[in-house]
Amino acid sequence: MPVDSLQEVNKSGAFIRTDSVHRNMIEENGEFPPEAHRYHLYIALACPWANGVLAALYLLGLEDIISVSIVHPTWSRTRPDDENDTHCGWHFRNPGDEPVSNSLGFGNYECDDALIPDPHYNARTIREIYEINGDKGGKYTTPLLYDIKRRKIVCNESKLILRSFNTEGFYKLSKKFTPGNEKERFNLYPPEFENKLDEMDSFIYPQINNGVYRCGFAKSQEAYEEAFNELFNALDRIEHILSDQRFICGSPKMTAMDLRLFMTLIRFDEVYFVYFKTNKKLIRKDYPNLFNYLIDIYQHDGIGNKGMINMKHIKQHYYSSHPSLNTYGIVPKGEEVDYMTLENNRCNMP
Repeated sequence: MPVDSLQEVNKSGAFIRTDSVHRNMIEENGEFPPEAHRYHLYIALACPWANGVLAALYLLGLEDIISVSIVHPTWSRTRPDDENDTHCGWHFRNPGDEPVSNSLGFGNYECDDALIPDPHYNARTIREIYEINGDKGGKYTTPLLYDIKRRKIVCNESKLILRSFNTEGFYKLSKKFTPGNEKERFNLYPPEFENKLDEMDSFIYPQINNGVYRCGFAKSQEAYEEAFNELFNALDRIEHILSDQRFICGSPKMTAMDLRLFMTLIRFDEVYFVYFKTNKKLIRKDYPNLFNYLIDIYQHDGIGNKGMINMKHIKQHYYSSHPSLNTYGIVPKGEEVDYMTLENNRCNMP
């Protein structure tokens, strides 16, 4: 039976994330070339990796040439008719369907207007799409990039999907394409910052992006405390870096690393601080540079006001999908923060 994230632990109780299996790139003259209306993206708005890919789709002007499906935020049994198969994961619902409960039958989570069902297989779950394509081992994750023409999974590794969307081939298909102005295009991976991108990723991914999960899914005190200490050391380091520059790589424009860091930060106070026990400091109260940076990116080019950040889906997923951590699926109310109306004082920073 496929595993889910809570089972990915070693003998010491440390969370060890399984690598993505499908790792193809979209590239000119490759097996999967850039082409309008050829690719479909399966997304969970709650998932930071998938959420970053969806935001990139809009930032790069590709939303009219790559279609999207959105899953329900609450994990459900993926084989409900098989009593021996207890795997839970992403599933599809239509807007207005009857509310769903968590896998233990608790909670009442509506099917809202953000949901977009699968148009290609009429699948009930993300697991079905993987299995139809020959992958029966899991994990059945989002983002999932699918080739409509060849009816084949392309990639389920968010870093590679971001790089695929950022290629010159897709730029020429983008609504933001300006002939003769390629050097001025928005570029998530500016070549002059490649080394800096790698340097930042070397600690932001393991200690922050994945670090919050290493805290939340740890099954020993020692593993939890090691991840906890590394997480806050890394956040302190970023707080210092942002004291005199607008973006973390020193680029005058946002890069992929800013997008990836942002997707963790926007979830931190509302979810990770409580649910994953990362309760040493809050972003909005204890990290002024990180909080202003968060506001800056939220207000950047529609990220916060085009449905790309759905706090309802974010909170509902985490608090309802892991009954071993929150049996009754109660979603904390928390403090509502309107990031669109907060003053953004970083736009003029170097």
